[in-house]
Amino acid sequence: MLNNLKNRDVRRQRRSMRIRKSVRGTAEQPRLTVNKSNKHIFAQLIDDEKGLTLASASTMQKEFAKSASGKTKEAARHIGKKIGELAQKLNIKRAVFDRGHMKYHGVLAELANAAREAGIKF
Repeated sequence: MLNNLKNRDVRRQRRSMRIRKSVRGTAEQPRLTVNKSNKHIFAQLIDDEKGLTLASASTMQKEFAKSASGKTKEAARHIGKKIGELAQKLNIKRAVFDRGHMKYHGVLAELANAAREAGIKF
């Protein structure tokens, strides 16, 4: 059992690195990274050249506590819209999407579509 969990983690890390080797963020075109936990969704705009997080949004923030709590498609839409608004404030029009080890499906797709509707191109 323990060996199966270890192998699963290794496969997950390999998928992440396979994606990350082709995805780099700059100040003009940061990396939009998405992470999911069992209960929450997190999104960040990251400048990899300087190692800075330019903007972030998550369902753990107070403004999302009642309207879009949890890991649902509705919450993902709110997070995508919020990260798009923050990008517009920073004059960021383009980003590269980093899905990590997860499939572009469901919650991730909703977040990405909402970010596109808010004005980010990727």
